[in-house]
Amino acid sequence: MSSAISVARIILFKQMGKSTVPKIERLLAEKFKEEEFADCYIVDIDHPADNRLNVYLDSDSNITFEKCRRISRYLESFIDEEGWMGEKYTLEVSSPGITRPLKLKRQYPKNVGRKVKVKTTNEGEKEIAGVMTEMNDDRIVVEYSERIKEGKKKRTVVIRKEIPFTEIKETKIQISYK
Repeated sequence: MSSAISVARIILFKQMGKSTVPKIERLLAEKFKEEEFADCYIVDIDHPADNRLNVYLDSDSNITFEKCRRISRYLESFIDEEGWMGEKYTLEVSSPGITRPLKLKRQYPKNVGRKVKVKTTNEGEKEIAGVMTEMNDDRIVVEYSERIKEGKKKRTVVIRKEIPFTEIKETKIQISYK
């Protein structure tokens, strides 16, 4: 290991507290300064008591298996060298996957145009499913089709629903197998 890296590690560890999660957050912040990882960000870090560490990452473009693998190796080198989690631990670095809801506003832009299911705090409309067509700092727009009755006939209309982020409990991406 080069002396510059050793000095950087010593400085970094002196700044860190005792908990593993803040240490991992700081290491990732340093890694994300590298050009290859500059569009990456932390979605969640889960550290249950069973010596397991789950790190969920995303990026503004596309989080790849290779990026996750390289970040995992980077974190492992620090965890192993410093003995943060003992000799036996499980580290999983991955994207959040389609089963986990969007947690950060930063995840929304790359999902514009995809089918979503949005749970809201609005009593009248608990759940809205459709295509997210727009997103800005304050809201998303979801479009969906609805059949309405006009006399004896029914027709399909497209409804455009603006949902402020303040009213969103959860947004999940829906996968279509058509």
